[in-house]
Amino acid sequence: MAEKKINDHMRRLLHPKALKLFFTLVLSIFIFQSAISQDAAASGEIPTDEESIAAGKALFQELCTVCHAVDRKVVGPALMNVYERRDLPWIIAFVKNSQRVIASGDPYAVALYNEYNKTQMNNFDYLSDEEIINIIAYVKDATENPATPAVAAGEDAGAPSAGTAGEGGIPSQYLTAILVGLLVVLVIILGVLVLIISVLTRYLKEKKQLDEVDQELLGQKLEFGKFFTSSGFLGVLVFLFAAIAFKSVIDGLYNIGVQQNYEPTQPIAFSHALHAGEYEIDCNYCHTGVMKSKNANIPSANICMNCHGQILTESSEIAKIYEALDYDKTTQTYGPNQKPIEWIRIHNLPDLAYFNHAQHVNVGGIECQTCHGEIQEMVVVKQHSNLTMGWCIDCHRQTEIKTVGNKYYDQLVELHEASNKEQLKVKDIGGLECSKCHY
Repeated sequence: MAEKKINDHMRRLLHPKALKLFFTLVLSIFIFQSAISQDAAASGEIPTDEESIAAGKALFQELCTVCHAVDRKVVGPALMNVYERRDLPWIIAFVKNSQRVIASGDPYAVALYNEYNKTQMNNFDYLSDEEIINIIAYVKDATENPATPAVAAGEDAGAPSAGTAGEGGIPSQYLTAILVGLLVVLVIILGVLVLIISVLTRYLKEKKQLDEVDQELLGQKLEFGKFFTSSGFLGVLVFLFAAIAFKSVIDGLYNIGVQQNYEPTQPIAFSHALHAGEYEIDCNYCHTGVMKSKNANIPSANICMNCHGQILTESSEIAKIYEALDYDKTTQTYGPNQKPIEWIRIHNLPDLAYFNHAQHVNVGGIECQTCHGEIQEMVVVKQHSNLTMGWCIDCHRQTEIKTVGNKYYDQLVELHEASNKEQLKVKDIGGLECSKCHY
């Protein structure tokens, strides 16, 4: 009897009308959710909360800065007030697949395409609607709250001058001036003493009450030959020579392999001040290995062509890229005679030292400027830090580990705080062990 009831229930559940009703309900829910999503985009509501703006800024810097800026044209148009020129559904569709919008005959999209020499925008169809709206939220925030231009070094009364040798140090030109000044003062003092001795000697010689001993003293002459061959003078001379030689040897040993301020001329004049500074192109766009590899990687010429296939095509420096790629800008085709650009390596570590960019940048959250200096201000790149072992060890001793939100460190932090009041640093997790960097 119970089995019969169960079979009756199963037959009713599997009845065609029941199945049709079920699938209709599911499809209606899906369509309803899609409509809500589209209505949210069409409503023109751009989020203003800090979380959305921060997420949009990160995406903008990662994906957009190579071609766009908020306040000026780059490869593509300035994005200031783009949310007023076009509605959100149009922007979302264009970002995901601009060529599809252009192919549909949309007048605005076609005019934009022609205005920028038919440069094709990359498709970002992997971005969600929410992510694109977050980017627009950042653009709106940057439009309404433009960044204040930074005060140039030296304009502020409290800012260090360009000649400062380091924080709290004395500018090298000032130090040289001080030494020259001291030398001049010593020469003047010596001259005054010689003048005083001459006057006193003349005065004493004119006196007639001097005995024979005093007369003999006044009549003595300085014999330079005996002075320079005396044991005292030779001893001082040998000591000074040995001290200078010893210091030179020690300085030379400390500077073996140190190339601080090394600034070679590259085969193509590439300005980081222009690309990373003015145009704010993210370092990761060109140096593709920073987040996932030991090496940051030298950018390939193809990355350069993402922009310079369309802009500054008449530049003599860009012509060198075309030559390396055997690229004909008239036909926009590549030939078979391609050759690598022979960039000169600037930052060199000895083979016995191991350094991993991904470990420091991706895991440690270290900014490029920490080691490379204000790279976004360099027209010609130079080695900013000395990159010695002592420099690295000092960094490991002082750098605090970013443990917030990383469960990997939870237990380690708990054990550390039980015996130490200071925040967990690199030295506390083996950052000073020889085998970490030498293998």
